[in-house]
Amino acid sequence: MSEDRRPRVAGLLLAAGAGSRLGRPKALVELAGERLADRGARMLREAGCAPVLVVTGAAETAVPGASEVCNPDWASGMGSSLRAGLDALPPGGADAVVVALADQPLVTAAAVRRLIAAAEDGAEVVAASYAGRARNPVLIRREHWPAVHAMAEGDVGARPFLRAHPGLVTQVACDDVASPDDIDTPEDLYRLEALLAAAPAARPEDEDPGPA
Repeated sequence: MSEDRRPRVAGLLLAAGAGSRLGRPKALVELAGERLADRGARMLREAGCAPVLVVTGAAETAVPGASEVCNPDWASGMGSSLRAGLDALPPGGADAVVVALADQPLVTAAAVRRLIAAAEDGAEVVAASYAGRARNPVLIRREHWPAVHAMAEGDVGARPFLRAHPGLVTQVACDDVASPDDIDTPEDLYRLEALLAAAPAARPEDEDPGPA
């Protein structure tokens, strides 16, 4: 695809959760000296996403280099955060959006760049895959946002849309550059802190329930 036809890709980081099992909102949790919200937004910027929006809820916080979107219905689950983020994207400002989760801090800019490259080759919906299974992050072209919005309910985001339209989904293997490990408990946080301190380049591959 020629440079003038490359899709403009926005970044959307979902960071609204209260972190009930962690005991504090996930957006504010620090890993390797950086808050998860800041880490996720930086990752999306480094991958080339613009603009970058961070959806907050349980804790509102300014994130450098990103616009904050406050979701008043955050307690209803991830679906409302995805809808709030899609609603906040500037009209005509992007051809596609990459949706990432703040509590998956081992997702990297390299993985997101692979999703964007697939979109540049014509893919409409792209999911990072690990061990052959589609997970996060996910890139979605603008024409599918209304359907994703309509199907995002409860504690799921884009997953119902992806499952309903498997023929639209291109999977891109990211095992070698990222991991879907998430942080739900203090033990998860301690494990990833120890991992990064001992071997910053390590990318462990734990089970993940699937795309948001």
